[in-house]
Amino acid sequence: MAMNVSSACFSVFSCKKPNRIRAVASEDFATTAALKTDTEDKLKLGRSELKVTRLGIGAWSWGDTSYWNNFQWDDQKLKAAKAAFNKSLDCGITFFDTAEVYGSLLALGAENSETLLGRFIKEREKDNPGEEVVVATKFAALPWRFGRQSVISALKDSLNRLGLSSVDLYQLHWPGIWGNEGYIDGLGDAVEQGLVKAVGVSNYSEKRLRDAYERLKKRGIPLASNQVNYSLIYRLPEQNGVKAACDELGVTLIAYCPIAQGVLTGKYKPENPPSGPRGQIYTPEFLNKLQPLLIRIKEIGGNYGKTPTQVVLNWLIAQENVVPIPGAKNAAQAEEFAGALGWRLSNEEADELRSLASEISPVIGFPVEKL
Repeated sequence: MAMNVSSACFSVFSCKKPNRIRAVASEDFATTAALKTDTEDKLKLGRSELKVTRLGIGAWSWGDTSYWNNFQWDDQKLKAAKAAFNKSLDCGITFFDTAEVYGSLLALGAENSETLLGRFIKEREKDNPGEEVVVATKFAALPWRFGRQSVISALKDSLNRLGLSSVDLYQLHWPGIWGNEGYIDGLGDAVEQGLVKAVGVSNYSEKRLRDAYERLKKRGIPLASNQVNYSLIYRLPEQNGVKAACDELGVTLIAYCPIAQGVLTGKYKPENPPSGPRGQIYTPEFLNKLQPLLIRIKEIGGNYGKTPTQVVLNWLIAQENVVPIPGAKNAAQAEEFAGALGWRLSNEEADELRSLASEISPVIGFPVEKL
């Protein structure tokens, strides 16, 4: 993305070497939903013992040729992805989210995202031994996968691709067509076998979320997170009860597509819509209606010396109990994302942006959200 990053990090970070991210501690949602932090830069994921930075990096685009990268993956994009990984760590962001289906080899020319992340970690470790990298990946609930053992088998395959003996967070990528009890049991087994530190779900409705929470609770295992599509212009988790349930149960909401696949950065205009599948969602007509909101986002950002991208990410963080995971394709994007931390929009500004966004018809989500 062609973004202005000249001042993106300097008021919060010196990205030449790792710094601590100064963030505002979460407030209590209720007695049952208080999420405590032991440092300024990290929070516990749900009620698990896993601590993550308040913003992570999504690796959906790494190696992908089916949705991102204009259907082509090459050495230049590989180097850019590696630079994004390294810059994220330089800026103090240590939380990375991938999945077994990202960069699926079924897509022509693709390279698996887990494999790439594992390679980046191994190469980084040579010069930075012992550096913390928190890895989250996901199980694909494919129709031919049945029962708890399928979760363990898929997890072991993911660990092989990542080159790790265990993973920090393992999530069910979407609900199963034939039911979820066996998959939830598999998550519990993974914890008990020491293959994961924490477990979560993704694209789960309020009811499915509560069911998963209760099933794991019987084994004394907390459900750490629910990863869903959530941004300033896509607030379905607020409308369908998912956000409220997460707050009530003490489950962290991990927000994917937090900058609406780049649309909230201000990069795209009605005369210059996104290419590929995104262009079918964010049409010129939609982008035209979006302009008043984008103008106000830019104005507010100017008051803080922040870019529109940093403003909309900060808006999500200000909702509390939310960890956004924007996708970084290159070092400049990773550095800009880091600038969303260390400051906070006022309540009035957050409310104003919500009000303006409410005047825009919501975009269409992903099919897995309707399972």
